[in-house]
Amino acid sequence: MTVFLTLLGKTLPLYFSIILGVLSTWILKCDKDTIAKVILFILAPLIVFNATISVKLDASVLFLPTFFFFASTILAFVLLFLFKKVYSDNTANLLAFSTSTGNTGNIGIPLAILFLEPNLVDVFIFTVLSNILYQNSVGYYITAKGHFTAKQSIIKVLRLPVLYAFILGVALNIYGFKMPEIFVNYTEYIKGAYAILGMMLLGMGMEKMKSNNSFDLKFISYAMGIKFIFWPLFILAFIYLDKTFIHFLNDGFYSIMFLFSIVPLAGNTVTVATLLNVKPDKMSLAVFISTIISLFYIPFVMFLYMN
Repeated sequence: MTVFLTLLGKTLPLYFSIILGVLSTWILKCDKDTIAKVILFILAPLIVFNATISVKLDASVLFLPTFFFFASTILAFVLLFLFKKVYSDNTANLLAFSTSTGNTGNIGIPLAILFLEPNLVDVFIFTVLSNILYQNSVGYYITAKGHFTAKQSIIKVLRLPVLYAFILGVALNIYGFKMPEIFVNYTEYIKGAYAILGMMLLGMGMEKMKSNNSFDLKFISYAMGIKFIFWPLFILAFIYLDKTFIHFLNDGFYSIMFLFSIVPLAGNTVTVATLLNVKPDKMSLAVFISTIISLFYIPFVMFLYMN
């Protein structure tokens, strides 16, 4: 009960940000497209750049984001192939993109602080880069491909600054560059802005739910099943294989991987859906429902995992 109440206290402010997003659209008539552009083209690249130059790179640390990036990428294309048999429109693209990632930033990082040792928290934050890169590259391409040609989709991906921020960050890290002290506090403000605006955008995307029939039971069922059942089982299977045969990672890294697998749908999927105009209202509702479920689901599965 103590763990549940602690987690609830860390999660409730996120729901407050969602409510602020709803009110900002309904009352203040704020433009969610502008907020989405600020998140995708300004805040996300800055966060990726800072994290990339700050972490100490070694084989095991580099393995985690690499593993999750390619796992998400392969799963997304497999799901796209399967869902094309279920949906005739770009709903298949949106579902494949969104279920292959998770909210490892806004919800995952507080979870890491709660459940992991301090040195593992830094590794978790670096691993979050895999989801940011996936969402803003492969995921963006898959979602755009449901609305544009393959060539147009690739061009849109190449225009995303987050890719170049990551490349620059890795290069500077290798050459030993450190973030100047004067910018250390500023990077924390950027993380806060990213978290708040990201969750507000989720609420802003709910404005048309009533008029556009956003509640799609089939869509939500697929999304919840893949996110809350398939992902944990997949990661547990990998942990079993590594612990039994490969022996590459340790228990702390296993905990990081398991936390990655149990977070809800990512709020940034709403950002991409909004920018590409691919059913952002439907995506907002699915993300909101998964976030509500995770409030009770995460303490339960963490209890099982730790015991």
